Amino acid sequence: MTEPIRIRPARTHDVAAIKTLVAPLADQRILMAKETVAYYESLQEFRIAESPDGEVIGCGALHVMWEDLAEVRTLATSDAWRGKGVGHQLVEHLLDDARALGVSRVFCLTFEVEFFKRHGFAVMADQTAVDPVVYSELLRSHDEGVAEFLDLARVKPNTLGNTRMIRAL
Repeated sequence: MTEPIRIRPARTHDVAAIKTLVAPLADQRILMAKETVAYYESLQEFRIAESPDGEVIGCGALHVMWEDLAEVRTLATSDAWRGKGVGHQLVEHLLDDARALGVSRVFCLTFEVEFFKRHGFAVMADQTAVDPVVYSELLRSHDEGVAEFLDLARVKPNTLGNTRMIRAL
C-alpha cells in the first residue's frame, strides 16, 4: 500500500511552490497570477498537498468574504498529480475549514464546472446571492475575489469564461 498524500497548512517556505503550481495555470488564464507579496499576505488561508516524499503537489485557499460566505481560491495541482484525487482532497479540507469557521456557503469562480459539481457546488442562478445590506458592505472591499463574486464590471476581463458556483454547507 502506498502512503497517502498529506494536506497541511501552508508555511512561508511554501510560497515558491505555490507560485510554481499557479504559473502554468496563470499562463493559460485559468488562474490569476498574483504578486509574491499577495501569497505571503494570504498564506494562512492556504492548504498544501504533499506527496508521500514531501513534494508540494497541490494548493488551495479558503478566503472568508462575510459571516456566512467564503471562497475557494487558487486551487492548483501539479501536472504529474492531476486526476489522482489531490484536488478532491484539497477541496474537502477547505470545506471542512469553512465549516470550522462557521461559514454556511462557499463560492468559487472556475472553468472546472464538472469538478466542482462533483463536490456539491451548483452554478449560481441568482446573481445577487447576498442581501442588499451585505452587498453594500462587500462593495467596500478592495479584494478582487469579492468583486468577482459581486460580478462587478471592473473585474469582467478577469472572469471571462469562468462560471460562478456556490455550495451550501
